[in-house]
Amino acid sequence: MTLTELRYIVALAQERHFGHAAEKCFVTQPTLSLAIKKLEDELGLLLFERNKSDVIVTVAGEAIVAQARRVLEEAGRIHYLAKAGGDPLAGPLRLGVIPTIAPYLLPELVPVLRKSAPSMPLSIEENLTGNLAPLLRTGEIDAALIAIPFAVPGVTTRVLYEETFRVVVPSGHPWGRRKKVKPTELAGENMLMLNTGHCFRDQVLEACPGQAPDALTDGRAGSSLETIRAMVASGLGVSVLPCSALEKPYQTRSLQVLEFDGATPSRKVALAWREGFSRPQAIDVLVKAVKSVNLACLKFKA
Repeated sequence: MTLTELRYIVALAQERHFGHAAEKCFVTQPTLSLAIKKLEDELGLLLFERNKSDVIVTVAGEAIVAQARRVLEEAGRIHYLAKAGGDPLAGPLRLGVIPTIAPYLLPELVPVLRKSAPSMPLSIEENLTGNLAPLLRTGEIDAALIAIPFAVPGVTTRVLYEETFRVVVPSGHPWGRRKKVKPTELAGENMLMLNTGHCFRDQVLEACPGQAPDALTDGRAGSSLETIRAMVASGLGVSVLPCSALEKPYQTRSLQVLEFDGATPSRKVALAWREGFSRPQAIDVLVKAVKSVNLACLKFKA
């Protein structure tokens, strides 16, 4: 049984005439007739009733013809998949993103990427760095936007931009008339931070000496930066946020943003992907798209 024979019986069932079916398949009538007879002999089943004026599909033949149509449709998909596989910018790109980047970068990134690679939609996996690492290593995601350090065997990283941190305090806070705050001054405040497992939490603790991680008990930690922002706005304490979380869409009168006095803490955001990834062009397009986003506070790397 071959796809050609299946194509012949589908054509004959539609045309109900050997000559017309042969023309449709671009073969001679004897060729088509012999092929169909060979298939019937192989199956041990009569697919068509033949007479001088008409060709009728048998009851058993109807089921065979219906299945042949499905087989030909699925076979046609192989060509489509092969064509898509030959185009590195065709088909979804599975991208992992940590929660402190996703809400602020993706709204800017997706439209840029949709324009530059319309056939390559992003399939997003938002998760903690510790969960993205094994997904990337096992091929469940293709690439990940993470903050370094990020050392995973067999994975390449490329720094895309650096992002500075800012101090946020509620409106009416004693620091309200100030423009800058020393990192050490935060030790005397009720510091609100992300839960354990977020790499941004660790970066803030490193940037702000005097904060005791074990002292950050219930009521002082949140699961997202938006939760932290709401807690600060409610007057529960102060916090540190990445500058992308303080861009125009997220500015509010209930918060005041202060800069650090002295060296400004920051993080470096990188794209990570497996060594030998089969679609390096997709990585190049993604890198270019990230560097084209409209977030003025980010310092992009060459």
